[in-house]
Amino acid sequence: MSLAFKVFALSDLGLLRAGNEDSGLVSSKIVAVADGMGGHAGGEVASRIAIKSLVQTSSNADALLSVANSINLEIANKSKSDPELAGMGTTLTALQINGEVAELLHVGDSRCYAFTGGKLNQLSDDHTVMQELIDQGRITPDEVMNHPQRSLLTQALMGDSEVNPALKLYPITIGDKFLLCSDGLTAVLSDLEISKILKKNSGQELVEELVAETKAKGAPDNVTVIWAEVVSEVEASATELIGAANG
Repeated sequence: MSLAFKVFALSDLGLLRAGNEDSGLVSSKIVAVADGMGGHAGGEVASRIAIKSLVQTSSNADALLSVANSINLEIANKSKSDPELAGMGTTLTALQINGEVAELLHVGDSRCYAFTGGKLNQLSDDHTVMQELIDQGRITPDEVMNHPQRSLLTQALMGDSEVNPALKLYPITIGDKFLLCSDGLTAVLSDLEISKILKKNSGQELVEELVAETKAKGAPDNVTVIWAEVVSEVEASATELIGAANG
């Protein structure tokens, strides 16, 4: 039996931003979140480039890894041709089904979680200064939420250097559940708060409730949430672009 994703997704402006720089991809075999940054409208351009490049990716690990370098190159070329876009970049967190394995490609601080047995397990590693300090034992995770440099990235797709994306493989089966999101969610809600919402909701209501709770707590950034369940191919979701990628 061929495995696929059944997906529920929502991308929201938040309460303080004038435009949405988040982009997302929903499809039967690959889901992704890209959080753009920088430049005159540059963030939405960069995240759109990332997501539209992924749409063309074939289902193998080599293609998924190489797409990060392709995105980086396209961002570099776009920045050179339009000086107003100089300095733009994007995170990218993509989860792709390849047979009975999920391949996770990750650059930046958008996140991918598995939700198993009522527990939220972060699969991606944040490419941030804060995460490096946590790894070094210099600060605790609880101290990150209110730290002024919590969003400072150590890796992103910005077209200015060779990128070293992480690719992880996870065996999957029908019924497995994954959450992908931009930091507009995780900078506002803790893993515990997210878990409580996941336990009480399902389907489209689940992603709507996550966004609603984020907005209830101020939502200073764009917030994009993708909930992906592993199903048989007959139940799979159609391809859809969300957020800035839909522009």
